[in-house]
Amino acid sequence: MKRVLPIVLCLALLLSGCGLRLEKVENVPRETTGSLQPEPLPQPAPPPRPEPQPEPVPEPTEEELRLLRAQEILDAMTLEQKIGQLFFARCPGPNGGGEGLMAQYQLGGYLLFKGDFQDAAGNWLTAEQLTARLESYADAAVIAPFFGVDEEGGTVTRASQNPNLFPEKLRSPQKLFSEGGLEGISQDSKDKSEKLLQYGITVNFAPVADVTTQSGDFMYPRAFGQDAAATAEYVETVVSAMEQAGMGAVLKHFPGYGSNRDTHTAAVVDERPYAQFAESDFLPFQTGMTHKNAAVLVSHNIVNALDDTLPASLSPAAYRVLREELAFTGVALTDDLIMDAVSAYAADGRAAVMAIQAGADMVVSSDFETEIAQVVLALENDELTVERIEQSVLRVLQWKLLLGVIA
Repeated sequence: MKRVLPIVLCLALLLSGCGLRLEKVENVPRETTGSLQPEPLPQPAPPPRPEPQPEPVPEPTEEELRLLRAQEILDAMTLEQKIGQLFFARCPGPNGGGEGLMAQYQLGGYLLFKGDFQDAAGNWLTAEQLTARLESYADAAVIAPFFGVDEEGGTVTRASQNPNLFPEKLRSPQKLFSEGGLEGISQDSKDKSEKLLQYGITVNFAPVADVTTQSGDFMYPRAFGQDAAATAEYVETVVSAMEQAGMGAVLKHFPGYGSNRDTHTAAVVDERPYAQFAESDFLPFQTGMTHKNAAVLVSHNIVNALDDTLPASLSPAAYRVLREELAFTGVALTDDLIMDAVSAYAADGRAAVMAIQAGADMVVSSDFETEIAQVVLALENDELTVERIEQSVLRVLQWKLLLGVIA
């Protein structure tokens, strides 16, 4: 028993010493594993995100502005004025009362022939007299009219026969090319356009875009007389020069005249396959169509590959090819509807109605008084609609805006 007591006392002392040491250890601050870090400062709130901005609206193109302006003009027109815009009428000449007819029918334009450059006695007008005459016609119109002319050069000249307007009659495309190449043709087109514009003429029914290479062909003297590729280059040269001058061009005679006979005196049937038109005849027209100043004139040939029953000028198929396959958006005109090639298909002035139904925007007409009456009657009988008329008038107005005929 005496031995046990000291042992118990020793154990008690040891345990009490351990307790003291443990207590001291608990009071010692714990070591950190790195350097001491200051308390982080409060961060400012992030700035608010900017509101998303709408995409900037692009400025309208010149073409879009022309369309808007044309629609504005169209909306203010009477039905009679709209009908009149579809007619590129043959000018009635010095004794024909051109001012009165323009005031009555509000025509889209007058096409001038040799007599329109002369006075009643057959004397050539001076430049001042011609300009004054055209201004008197324009003053009678609510919507300023086109003044057009066939001034191809060579065998078809109207204005340049007048020595008061041109020093000499203008030369044919083939003659110009033989003397000065395409550069000579370009300069001639530019000079001719500037002179015609100076006199008040805004549309030249040129160039001939027909592909014809045989000297015996009816259209050969008026055409470039080379293959499709060369003719396309010629058309590009002429229309570009006219565009730079501000002159309206008319590509003729769609879908391509080829070796056909004269449609002024008889119906003509073209039996060539469609592939030939697609690979050759269309090419010069397609080249010219890239220029906004160019319209297209549709011929009176019966083209079996398109429609074996009607002249192209009266056939919906011809205009469908022009619009859908060749993507032409400009003004489509007919050749003069008094030609014998259409008389068998449309008597009593009905040719204009048929052409507009088919898709023509303007009809060239020497008998416009009769034909306008037939268009009015067709509207009353629901053969034509106002919407169809307005579709074409909108194109006509855009062409006039482009050429500066109206503003």
